[in-house]
Amino acid sequence: MKIILTDIEDLLILEPKVFGDHRGWFMETYSSKTMTENGIDREFIQDNHSLSAQKGTLRGLHFQNAPKAQTKLVRCTRGKILDVAVDLRKSSLTYKKWFSVELSEDNKRQLLVPKGFAHGFLTLTDDAEVQYKVDEYYSPDCDRSIRYDDPELAILWGSIQPILSDKDLNAPYLADSDVNF
Repeated sequence: MKIILTDIEDLLILEPKVFGDHRGWFMETYSSKTMTENGIDREFIQDNHSLSAQKGTLRGLHFQNAPKAQTKLVRCTRGKILDVAVDLRKSSLTYKKWFSVELSEDNKRQLLVPKGFAHGFLTLTDDAEVQYKVDEYYSPDCDRSIRYDDPELAILWGSIQPILSDKDLNAPYLADSDVNF
C-alpha cells in the first residue's frame, strides 16, 4: 500500500496495490498489519455503505464531537466522488483548511480522515457507492454537521446545485457550531 501525505497533518491518501490479469483484478483494501507498519494505529469497528442515485448529491459536512469523534477510511467502490475533509482541530496549524481528492472505482484510492475533521462528498456520477470504516459507533448525541457552502471555509465544489438532505440543508455555519476539537 502506498501512503500519500497531504498538506494537512494526519490526513492521508491510501493507494492499494492492485494485481490484475486476464480475469480482472485483486487488491487488499485493509490490513491492520500494513496500517500499523505505516504508523496508522486505528481499530475500525464498523463498516458503512451508501448509494447516491443521482450525480450532484452532496453528503456532508459531517462529524461527531468528542468523546465520540470518528476516524474514517473512505473509498468509492462504484462511480466517482469528490471527497472533502476539513480540519476542525482548533490547535492545528491547518485549522479550517480543507482538502479534496477524487475517489473512484477506477483509481481505488482511499482517504483516511482522522478524528477532528468534518467530512463530506459530492457524487460526480449517478449511482455512486461509498464505503467507509469508522473507529467509533454512531452517536446521535454527538452527531454534527456544518454547511457545505460555509463562506468561512470556501470549499471549491465546482459549479453545482447539489441534491441535499434536510439535515445538510439546515446545517449551521462553522461559526454557529459547537464543534469541540
